[in-house]
Amino acid sequence: MLPVRNRVRTRAEHAQVGRGGGRIRSGPLVVHSLTVDNKPEGSDLVDDADAATALPPPRVGFVVSRKVGNAVVRNRVRRRLREQVRARLDHVPPGTLMIVRALPDSATASSDELGRALDRALRERSSRGRSGNGSRLGDGIAKTLDRHRR
Repeated sequence: MLPVRNRVRTRAEHAQVGRGGGRIRSGPLVVHSLTVDNKPEGSDLVDDADAATALPPPRVGFVVSRKVGNAVVRNRVRRRLREQVRARLDHVPPGTLMIVRALPDSATASSDELGRALDRALRERSSRGRSGNGSRLGDGIAKTLDRHRR
């Protein structure tokens, strides 16, 4: 189970990530992500340590539609995804909102396959860096994901 502070809970947050975030397809998953900068107004944070503590923790939500299967299959896929994301949560930078959407192929994918697809998506997002529409999953995350895969 993901800690409450790491969950995308509201419909508005889901919509915010969907409208303003980047999207990566990786096997049976689509990962939407958006980095928000909630730096307090008027604060002049000097170093990265202060900036990291000022950002909210990464938050993740899941979308598993009826196209994936019946309720039993959808809940199984959601539990597997939640565990795979929980294991990688330390590698997602603070201030990141992320939605993991399961495609119908995820119903037959093993937990390891879902984990590898998630690793590929996170690595691709980090390789895109800060360019584009401002959505990113951090710098240097590819190294930590490679270490995690071993």
